[in-house]
Formats: sequence, C-alpha cells, structure tokens
Amino acid sequence: MHINTQGLVLRETNYKDGDKILTVLTSTEGKRTVKARGCRRKNSPLAASAQLLVYSEMSLFAYRDRWSMNEANTLEEFRGLRADMALLALASYCAETLDAVAREGEETSGLLPLILNTLYALDKLHKPQPLVKAVYELKLLALSGYAPLLDACAVCGAPEPAAPALHLVEGVLHCAACGKALGSPSLPLRDGALAAMRHVLYGDPKRLFSFRLGEAGMAQMSRACEAFLRTQLERSFHTLDFYKGLLQPPIIPNQGES
Repeated sequence: MHINTQGLVLRETNYKDGDKILTVLTSTEGKRTVKARGCRRKNSPLAASAQLLVYSEMSLFAYRDRWSMNEANTLEEFRGLRADMALLALASYCAETLDAVAREGEETSGLLPLILNTLYALDKLHKPQPLVKAVYELKLLALSGYAPLLDACAVCGAPEPAAPALHLVEGVLHCAACGKALGSPSLPLRDGALAAMRHVLYGDPKRLFSFRLGEAGMAQMSRACEAFLRTQLERSFHTLDFYKGLLQPPIIPNQGES
C-alpha cells in the first residue's frame, strides 16, 4: 500500500549504518512507526524530514505491516525551537506525551492540529512557556479521553465553587467545603485558573491560546495541568525532568568558598 500524507516526527532512533526508525503522527493514518532508509547518509533527500519535530509531506509505503518513507518534502522545521534549549526541551516533552497517549494506527481527531498549534505558539507567537505547556497538557488529555469535569462542583453542583480545586484522581471540580467528601489530592484553581481551563476545554479550539492570565493564575494552572496529566497517565517523562532542570537557576557559590 502506498499513501501520501502529512506527518510530524515525534521520535527518532538511529538504525543500522544510515537509517532511522521514526515515530510519526500522520494526518490520515494516526501514529505510525516508519523506517527512513539512508536518511543519515550524506546528501540524503530524506535527511531534513527525518528529524524530530519536523512536519513534512510524506510518501509512505506499507508492506507486511511495516512502513517506510520513500519521499518527503519538508513543510515546517520550527527552527526557532532549535535555537533555544529550553524551548526545544519543552517541545520534546510535548512530543513524548503525545507519543504516550496515541496508539499505533489509530486515528485520534485533533492530536496533530494540537501539537502543530502548540509548536507554532512557542516558535512564532512566543507565548509564555508555562501557559503553552498547561494548555497543551489539558487539551491533550481531553482529546485522549481524560478530560476533567470543570462545569460545576461534583459534590454540591455549584457552577462557581467557592475556593475551587481540581481533584487529581477523580478529575472533577469541587468547592473547598466539599473537598472532604472526595479526599486528597487536589490543587487550587483560583485567580483565573479555572476560567482559563474552561476556555481550553469548552471554548473554540481555533482560539486555544487566545487568553491572558496573571502570574498567580498561570502558576496554579501550570501546576494543576501537569499534576493531573502525571496522575492520569501514571508515569513520569524524562523530557519534562530535563526541561525543569534547564529552568533551575545556577548555583553560585558564596564568596570565600573554594
């Protein structure tokens, strides 16, 4: 079988002398494992399209459930991300989490537009990294069947809960007073964080990043979305650890220390 499709490389692994095994999220075939023959050789026409986070028009050939890339034309390389280590680490985290939730050969509507819009927001729009990260995590979970219920308190039904919080295990909103009925763990969603998360879940997907949030609300939303993702997926991500390590301020020794 031969198909033409668009795809973004989520993962790359060197194979043999000049090949790579790629994990590609395609627009028509879902996630696919694809061999790019000879892409590491000098002057290979597949070299650019066989790189992490490159979006390309691809010609793929399937034989006995194995896919190979015959031709490719690069559409977007997101070069700005590659010039900044923190941006590249964050984009790699997005790719790793998407790879974790997407299933081989199973189409999930919205995943490819989500990560492309996320990379564009980081590379071209220069949106705040904590905001982009939180929006991506929340929308990724929603598209993958893990959407939290944020329309009202899950216990008393109040549409605007007093001191709202997100229960990380149950994935529901609750008032501070109703939290005892659910138990821990929960994280607060005040200072605009709840309104922002509702925008992501229930608003126009074309305006996913079109809102502003103060530092306090952004910090709460960032903590809640990351914790909710890690709780629901029950795993950690090495790219996230690396990204956080890059954000830590350098340790400056006290004067007089040797």
